[in-house]
Amino acid sequence: MQPLAVGLVPAPTREPRLTLWLRTGSGVLAHLVALGFTIFMAVLSRPGTSLFSWHPVFMALAFCLCMAEAILLFSPEHSLFFFCSRKARLRLHWAGQTLAILCAALGLGFIIFSRTRSELPHLVSWHSWVGALTLLATGGQALCGFCLLCPRAARVSRVARFKLYHLTCGLVVYLMATGTVLLGMYSVWFQAQIKGTAWYLCLALPLYPALVIMHQISSSYLPKKKMEM
Repeated sequence: MQPLAVGLVPAPTREPRLTLWLRTGSGVLAHLVALGFTIFMAVLSRPGTSLFSWHPVFMALAFCLCMAEAILLFSPEHSLFFFCSRKARLRLHWAGQTLAILCAALGLGFIIFSRTRSELPHLVSWHSWVGALTLLATGGQALCGFCLLCPRAARVSRVARFKLYHLTCGLVVYLMATGTVLLGMYSVWFQAQIKGTAWYLCLALPLYPALVIMHQISSSYLPKKKMEM
């Protein structure tokens, strides 16, 4: 057995081409599912037919498209803006999250006006309660993001630790948003239109981007932020 030469660094193992294709394909599929599911909800809701019809449209835009794309922006493998600098992607992230909050606020306004006009009670289902908590958590995440954008003005001393909290809480908020969408599929309105095997397929669609985002944050960013602390 020959001794290893001192000072030599082993060459990094090259990733198999098939694995690389699968990882790239999973990211492309996540974008397509996020966009396709949002379009599907817009077609299913038939916006303009009633006040309520706008609620699923804006909530799908907020949680299924804007929020998901704003997080995928930072993916080293799945970002549509991989050619942009980190500073540019940070601005796009802010734009996407701002659009998500605006769409969610519009969706909330339409459901409140719709139920008030129909003289129906508010917050009577798990979907409504989890949705309300998700909106509050999203607002809190936006404030945390603003503190990271202007750490001196917000008097943030340990920026690396604060970024770790922001990443972790952001994942929790996105999972809450996904849970809100899934609970909405148990509503009378959705089950009256989608039944059988198609309903189970719709139930699985929002989970796929969530799995991709969970893998992105847990494997790519959380270990890096822990090392920076």
